[in-house]
Amino acid sequence: MIAANLENVKKRVRDACLRAGRRPEEVRIVAVSKAFPVEGIREAVGAGQADFGENYAQEFRSKAEAMKGRDVRWHFIGHLQSNKVKYVIDDLYLLHSLDRMSLADELQKRAASVGRTVDALIEVHTTDEATKSGILPDDVLNFARALSAHDRIRVQGLMTMGPFSDEPERARPCFRRVRELQAVLRREGPDHMSWNELSMGMSGDFPVAIEEGATIVRIGTAIFGSRTATTEPR
Repeated sequence: MIAANLENVKKRVRDACLRAGRRPEEVRIVAVSKAFPVEGIREAVGAGQADFGENYAQEFRSKAEAMKGRDVRWHFIGHLQSNKVKYVIDDLYLLHSLDRMSLADELQKRAASVGRTVDALIEVHTTDEATKSGILPDDVLNFARALSAHDRIRVQGLMTMGPFSDEPERARPCFRRVRELQAVLRREGPDHMSWNELSMGMSGDFPVAIEEGATIVRIGTAIFGSRTATTEPR
């Protein structure tokens, strides 16, 4: 089932890219494996999937240990508490949710202690939903400038979440706002930072995100199936 679901997602990515005049290889699919067992990750790897996203630090750590030696790139896509950085620092491929200076400080310290740098996306808050994290769009430029002192963090772009809705088009203004912000940061942001990545779109709205410029889409239920009502994210 997972292999078939992956093929269906890839087809939808191709279709969205065609509508937007983009190449499918411009879009990376991150399979959101939160709350799904390691067996499902193994099945997805067997079907050619390499990028996986987790929301919780200890679950990230457990699955990274279980998949040691496999060709897996681990993305952390949830709200990361500063005191949980220690659980992800060794295996983190890309952090999608850099949203405050205290987290940047801890990432800097932990990355220096293990002799590595951390690739990260700045999370942008684009809805009126208080439950979502992120930097307000008008504050992102100053936040990026403040991050310049953190030489162990490499900013690669931006991430956002659209509103919780059954109507994908409701997310389009959020995604468009982040694409417009990307253009501003390319002109005015710190020269040493890259703004090429836009992590936008999940199972319910990723075609719209691709049409608005997403380079990374975070897909959970459309690949792995339904989670329980108490654990299911978008």
